[in-house]
Order: sequence, then C-alpha cells, then structure tokens
Amino acid sequence: MKMYLISDNVDTFTGMRLAGIEGCVVHTEEELRDALQRSKQDKSIGVLLLTEKFGRDFPELVGSVKKETNQPLIIEIPDRHGTGRRPDFITAYVNEAIGLKL
Repeated sequence: MKMYLISDNVDTFTGMRLAGIEGCVVHTEEELRDALQRSKQDKSIGVLLLTEKFGRDFPELVGSVKKETNQPLIIEIPDRHGTGRRPDFITAYVNEAIGLKL
C-alpha cells in the first residue's frame, strides 16, 4: 500500500514528491471532491494525506469522507505555513478520545 497526498499548494506537494509520495494539487471544493473520489477508488492507496487547509475550508466534505471511508486512512498534515492546531492539541485529543484528563 502506498501513501498519496492531496495538497492545496505546490510547495507541500514538491516536498512530498522528494520523499517519494505521489499526489496532486487542488484548489476548489469540486477539485477536492474529485480527488477524494479517485483516491477512495484506488485500492493501492493505504494512507491519504490532506493538507490541514482543506479541513478548515471544507470541514463538511472532509468530515463526511472520513466517516464513510475505512480505507484509505485519511490524515490531515500541516502545510508550509505550519499547523492550524492549538498548542495543546495532543492533550485535548487524548482527553476527548479516552476521557482521561492529563
């Protein structure tokens, strides 16, 4: 199984290509929808990387695809501008996931 990137910018795409990860660059919701559909249909893709901007700009689309898809595993990654997550993201994630206050 391979990793595949759907990026909103050429810089992140180029960096991942240098690491051997294929992908595409999209900008609109329709382009993202098409790229997600193609990625879901490609059974060789095990991990689908999305830049975080898509989660911020199109939360309904990204959320629905994550819920309805078991494979590929969809992971949002920071782009060249850094992460959009708050500083205590990991602690909050653990609290939410297992109810353990750290």
